[in-house]
Amino acid sequence: MKYYNLKDNTEQVSFSQAVKQGLGRNQGLFFPEHIPAFDNVEELLELGLVERSVEVLAPFVEGDLTKEELLQVIDSAFNFPAKVNSVTENVASLELYHGPTLAFKDFGARFMAQCLSRFTDGEKITILTATSGDTGAAVAHAFHGLDNIEVVILYPKGKISLLQEKMFTTLGGNIRTIAIEGSFDDCQALVKQSFDDKELAKAIGLNSANSINISRLLAQICYYFEALAQLKAQQNDKKVVLSVPSGNFGNLTAAMLAKALGLPIERFVAATNANDTVPRYLQTGEWAPNDTVATISNAMDVSNPNNWPRIEFMLQEGIIDKSSLTSKMIDEEQTQAAVIALNNLGYLSEPHGGVAYKAMVNELSEDEVGLFLGTAHPAKFKEVVESILGCPLALPKELADCASEQILSIDMAPDFAELRKFLLA
Repeated sequence: MKYYNLKDNTEQVSFSQAVKQGLGRNQGLFFPEHIPAFDNVEELLELGLVERSVEVLAPFVEGDLTKEELLQVIDSAFNFPAKVNSVTENVASLELYHGPTLAFKDFGARFMAQCLSRFTDGEKITILTATSGDTGAAVAHAFHGLDNIEVVILYPKGKISLLQEKMFTTLGGNIRTIAIEGSFDDCQALVKQSFDDKELAKAIGLNSANSINISRLLAQICYYFEALAQLKAQQNDKKVVLSVPSGNFGNLTAAMLAKALGLPIERFVAATNANDTVPRYLQTGEWAPNDTVATISNAMDVSNPNNWPRIEFMLQEGIIDKSSLTSKMIDEEQTQAAVIALNNLGYLSEPHGGVAYKAMVNELSEDEVGLFLGTAHPAKFKEVVESILGCPLALPKELADCASEQILSIDMAPDFAELRKFLLA
């Protein structure tokens, strides 16, 4: 399959090239030339996660990976579960934090790493990515120790939880980390400037593992199929309302692609924190990002989401009906109240899950089941969750193992010239 640049349709590339290149000309995002419609979704839902994912993704990688190669990639990448956990009769959580770094981004990062390692042909590649929390750990662990791949991760200094930071800043080796004295949007801007510098990009073999990379989005499609398979197995025939805690909007993009493939998702709720560019845009029609605000759901502290052009394209082209998308901003007080409410129901969540739960729980019809995403293990936000609930949280082994490790990051101003010098050194 070919992928074309949404900003320049004359630029069309293969899947492997889209994975290696990351961004197209003029910072354009790649999008598949067509979206196959599966007429056997019910049969697909009867399969296991790995076997089903091969069938779902095969059309997207045709010409670059055989089905046997794709099976090897997926079998290596998805070696942990996605779990649907019932909260009430009409509300469930899709838990995506059972991978090695306890966050949903393990799915996309590991799939991308497995693909990229097959596409490099021995050439050196530098992965440059920005993180607002969980991407850093997922990318670092997925690429750690891979030959000919260097990883540089930018993150906003002091604006992610200490345990999130420890998970990707303590590895060393081919993983280098930079604490930027600014916001996540400053980090993203530096990544974009780096890609615009063609001399730099060529010199270091630049690539990005952010959710702008099409391979990560394709991987995320698979866990929505898994979620509906589990709901069906639980004899739940209600219409599915999907509530997605949204920062960079990659998760929602993947969910919409899943629906376009034929997955029966009734509607979407894009749940944001105070960084509410999208809810305001859908209400007023004006795209007006404000300065990024720091919140307790820090992985969603994004004012100018990179993946929105893909969603905008799907809405404009009628691939997804505009009426199926609503968006809601949940403030800090509501977020904390949601975490408490979930805990009172016997379900331990964290701020991002709380935002998604709160955005949809009071708007469900009797014939609907609300599925909100649990994007990270509550212990990754130990201090915040303990403060909200007033009780201690035990650390899972993955966090306990890195808690005492030394942070290896360097500090840097949000200055492209300084970053460029670092990357070329």
